[in-house]
Amino acid sequence: MEELKKIIKRPVITEKYTERREKYNQYAFEVDRRANKIQIRQAIEALYPGVRVLEVRTMIVRGKRKTQYTRRGVLTGRRPTWKKAIVTLRPGDKIDLFEGI
Repeated sequence: MEELKKIIKRPVITEKYTERREKYNQYAFEVDRRANKIQIRQAIEALYPGVRVLEVRTMIVRGKRKTQYTRRGVLTGRRPTWKKAIVTLRPGDKIDLFEGI
């Protein structure tokens, strides 16, 4: 169970994915960069009982360059690169993302 929580880091909750959740029954998660689609499918089905995954799509989200202008000068840095998984569930299945709040 602990390994599964390392694969699925957090859900991505944005306007775009809220609409996709309602319209297409798709959920987005930030996942470990080394995880493959089979491991992501198994982790979702184990963490959320009663849910069956139809499809998993993954993508690497490149980190953006950030610049901050301060009194001391210009500070530059990068946001980290991360992996996103879009999971499609079978019709009728739902994941309650706000159950722990």
